[in-house]
Amino acid sequence: MLPRWARQVAESPPPGPFRAGFWRSPLRGPWFTAVLSVALLPGITLMFLTGLASYAAYNPNLAPGNDTTPDKGLLGSWLPGWPAGPSWLYWVNQGVHVTLGLVLIPIVLAKLWSVLPKLFEWPPARSLTHLVERASLLLLVGGAVFELVTGVMNIQYYYAWPFGFYQAHYYGAWVFMAAFVVHVAFRLPRMVTALRSRSLRRELRTPLSATTPEQPDPDHLVSPDPAPATISRRGALGMVVAGALALLGLSVGQSIGGAARSTALLAPRGQDLGDGPTDFQVNKTATEAGIGPVGDGWRLDLRGAASRSLSRAQLLALPQHTARLPIACVEGWSTGVQTWTGVRLADLAALVGAAPDTSLFVESLQRGGGFGSATLSAGQVRAPDALLALRVNGVDLTADHGFPARVVVPALPGVHNTKWVSRMTFQPAAGSQP
Repeated sequence: MLPRWARQVAESPPPGPFRAGFWRSPLRGPWFTAVLSVALLPGITLMFLTGLASYAAYNPNLAPGNDTTPDKGLLGSWLPGWPAGPSWLYWVNQGVHVTLGLVLIPIVLAKLWSVLPKLFEWPPARSLTHLVERASLLLLVGGAVFELVTGVMNIQYYYAWPFGFYQAHYYGAWVFMAAFVVHVAFRLPRMVTALRSRSLRRELRTPLSATTPEQPDPDHLVSPDPAPATISRRGALGMVVAGALALLGLSVGQSIGGAARSTALLAPRGQDLGDGPTDFQVNKTATEAGIGPVGDGWRLDLRGAASRSLSRAQLLALPQHTARLPIACVEGWSTGVQTWTGVRLADLAALVGAAPDTSLFVESLQRGGGFGSATLSAGQVRAPDALLALRVNGVDLTADHGFPARVVVPALPGVHNTKWVSRMTFQPAAGSQP
């Protein structure tokens, strides 16, 4: 039993949002919240799984060049090596991850609005179980806001924070999912009960004039003093759906690429990026990367059991292979499928006597910014369509697309399709992955 002073505190909430009468919307209630939860439960689960897949695609257990996440331990050591195919694997995965994240924003905001009274519930904790639930709720809301805000800012290349997005977003996802699992464990039975309390079809047919509050509930989402309805539940749900569809239509084109790119008005890159065969998106231009004109003196430094130094003309004289591949970036955009021509990585490995199970460390003329190097697994090096590309769509690479040479590997994140390659080191088998 609580002491007298504690009972007095519990029975006398502070003014404002801590008092039930502050929240007067007649739409709030367990049914409305449960309907939004039905959309979020599979959506958030898929977001988390595609996020883990995206992290695995960076091959975080290969080093150097791929992963700067410190002390990831069990959060990263279990990840398998990322395969070099099918070619659309990362393209589809990241397109789903980013586009779904944007589509879920209106639903998340509506869900947060529907449970705002719970964030100001008084007293803060009535029991140990209630305290655990409230703590998970704070982590859930904070984690959702953090993941969505940093994700959207990353899509727009706006890094207004002192920490690295890649690491913070990954750790934040685990914190959020831990709170999400706890929250679902507590709330799933009540969600099912709430969904059964009303008919969705009937609610979608109910006009504003017939909109009434839900029955009082033990969670106190229903206002004890509701104001007259100014919008029906079908209207509110329609606004959420319309917002989600609008974000889908304004963003999905950047993932599809090609002609659909012009519909992606929320895309972070411009719509006119070149002429003819080279008119497709780039992550960073040569000027932004500090890459000046590359003259005839450029040579590729190859290292393995032996060492070679090859000019671009010598590379063009080697057997050439052509592959149709997309390049997709973590921000969700894609080049669409382009036709790349160059020397197979496996042929370059053989040229310097590298073993078949060797990994590859690629270095660029670019320095800094996290784009200057990458490590590829043995499976990626052996992939038939893994290239050191010299030409694209029948023409030489432009400076913005990586001239004089760039790596293009099926299903590899765009950041690891290194541009302006200067050195390739085939490493011993101990540093490789299957």
